[in-house]
Amino acid sequence: MATKSVKTSKTALGLDENVEGLLCYVLTFITGIVFLILEKNNKFVKFHALQSLLTFAGLFVVTMVLFMIPILGWLVGMLLELLGFVLWIVLMVKAFQGEKFKLPVIGDFVEKQIYK
Repeated sequence: MATKSVKTSKTALGLDENVEGLLCYVLTFITGIVFLILEKNNKFVKFHALQSLLTFAGLFVVTMVLFMIPILGWLVGMLLELLGFVLWIVLMVKAFQGEKFKLPVIGDFVEKQIYK
């Protein structure tokens, strides 16, 4: 497995981009929105901010709908929340390591939006 060096260039807010990338995920889609608004130039941070927003807002909506369905929906919703928690940790670690870790569908969409 190839390791990627941690990026240390500064962002518009004066933080290292890997730290700001991690912070995009800390409060899920809320910090995704905040950093999408605040960061104007750094594409690495904008990528993680938009990926955080779309991923965790989507998971939130789907989970809320599932919790309206008795028993089976609750079970699937709890499994989805567990998956979301693991995904949250992985995305924060990858961003802090300086990796642009793309999720299968959302990551491709985000990359097209950021790098067009």
